[in-house]
Amino acid sequence: MQEREQLATRLGFILVSAGCAVGLGNVWRFPYITGRYGGAVFVLFYVLFLMVMGLPIMVCEYAMGRASRRNLAGAMLSLEPSGTKWHIYGYLGVMGNMILMMFYTTVAGWGLAYVYHTAVGHLSMLSPEEVEGFFASFVSNTPQLVLWMALTVILGFIVCSIGLQAGVERVSKVLMSGLFLLLIVLIIRSVTLPGAEKGLAFYLKPDFSKLSWEAVYAAMSQAFFSLSLGIGSMTIFGSYLSKKRALTGESVYVIFFGALSALMAGLVIFPACFAFGVDAGAGPGLIFVTLPNVFNSMMAGRLWGTLF
Repeated sequence: MQEREQLATRLGFILVSAGCAVGLGNVWRFPYITGRYGGAVFVLFYVLFLMVMGLPIMVCEYAMGRASRRNLAGAMLSLEPSGTKWHIYGYLGVMGNMILMMFYTTVAGWGLAYVYHTAVGHLSMLSPEEVEGFFASFVSNTPQLVLWMALTVILGFIVCSIGLQAGVERVSKVLMSGLFLLLIVLIIRSVTLPGAEKGLAFYLKPDFSKLSWEAVYAAMSQAFFSLSLGIGSMTIFGSYLSKKRALTGESVYVIFFGALSALMAGLVIFPACFAFGVDAGAGPGLIFVTLPNVFNSMMAGRLWGTLF
C-alpha cells in the first residue's frame, strides 16, 4: 500500500483536527444552543457527553483512518469483513458530508461577509437594535449570500490545492493560534462590560429547574457536532496520523482544544448578551448580533472585529 502523506508536526495534526469544528461547531453554534437550553446546566451535560461518547467514537474513527490510510468510503471498503456491506455506510457518509458542506459554506460565508463589512466600517457605531437589523437585512439578501458562499468555497479550494503540509496544516496553525488569542482579548473585554455579571451567572451557575430531556438530547447532539463525529471527518484525519502516536492521547488533545474554544466563546457571548440586552436564545444569528456590539465598545474595535 502506498504510504499516505502525513502532517509535519503533532501540533499540526491536533490543530487541523480541532479546527474542523471549532469555527462553526464551537464558536458559532455552541453559544446559541447553550442560550436556548438553559446555560450552565446544558454546559454540564455537553462536557459529560464529550467524555463519555465523544472520546471513544473519535478514537474509533482515528483507528479506521490510520489502519486503512484512506478516506471514509475507502476505509469502510478496505476494512469490512468479506461478504459484508459496511462500505455502503461509507458512501452514505460521503453524501452526508456533501450536504453538510452546503450548510458549512453558507454560515462560513456569513463570517467572511462580516470580515468585509467590519473592515469598511458598515457596523461601526451602530446601536444594538441597528446591529440586529443589519443582520436581518443581510440574511434576506439571497444574491449576496450566494456570492459570499462562493468566495468561501474558492478560498477552501485554494488552501487545499497548496497541499496538506504547506496549505492545510500551515493555515490551521496560524488561524487556530490567532483565534485563541482573539478569544482571550474578547473575554477580557466582555466580562468587564456593565451588567456582564448576569451573563456570567447564566453561563456558569447551573439552574437545574431548566433541565429537560430536550436539553440533554441537544447537549449530546452538540458534542457530536462540535467534534465532527459520525460523518467521517476524523476518519480522514486519522489516515494522516503517524503510527507513532497514541490514538487516545491525540483524541484527548483534540477534544480539549475543541471544548476550550467552545467554553471561551461562551465567556465572550453571554456577558455581552446581558450587557447589550440581546436575547441569549436568539438562535443561529446570536454571534452576529452580539460580537459587533462588543467590538463597537472597544478601542480599535474595527481592527479586532476584522481579525476575528
